[in-house]
Amino acid sequence: MAPESTTLLDRPRQSSPPPPLDWLTLADAFEVACLVRCTPPPATDARRLDVGAYRGGIAEFNREDAARRMRQLLHRLDVPVEHELATGGLRRRYELHRLSVPREHRATYATLLEAGWRQGRRELLGGPFPGASTARRVWRPRLAAAAWRAALLAGGRHVRRHSLGIRLADRDLAAVLVRGATLLEVPAVLRPGAGCFLVSVANGPHRVRITESAALAPAAC
Repeated sequence: MAPESTTLLDRPRQSSPPPPLDWLTLADAFEVACLVRCTPPPATDARRLDVGAYRGGIAEFNREDAARRMRQLLHRLDVPVEHELATGGLRRRYELHRLSVPREHRATYATLLEAGWRQGRRELLGGPFPGASTARRVWRPRLAAAAWRAALLAGGRHVRRHSLGIRLADRDLAAVLVRGATLLEVPAVLRPGAGCFLVSVANGPHRVRITESAALAPAAC
């Protein structure tokens, strides 16, 4: 009996899951995670960095407003970030905004984004919640709006005469957008494409509701 008891006592205890994020922190961390998931990994990640779930603390955007929004969110989360701008092209000029979290802050950044994505995804895909609290009823549509804001800023726009679409490589994010649209009282359609997923909403009142829900004043930083 003694050896068996000793063996049981020697087994490492499983660590308890981290406490859930408060709603305000959750909304910010979830939106950052959605912004990152909208974009392909930077080419340098695969060669030089520990890629992980959030690409070694690096994200690249071809739109300044997406980069500014991510900077604003990380500032609110107390995560420092460096912003580099590169330009290129001859006849058609382009800009590339590269955001990088300093190495000593990447663990905090990755932990926040992982928790934000996991908790936010569960809130949007796991409902309905019988007897949900007032806070949950208020914040679930805000999380839906945050996901759509990230997609409209950083996703691949697919605009047609009858619809507004977002091209995404991330299947989970596509599902989150469809469910988020439902919470915003807008029907959305998910279609597989060539190497991507297309989430679209019809032009007219549905598109207006999505864009108005996701609208945000320009970032101050």
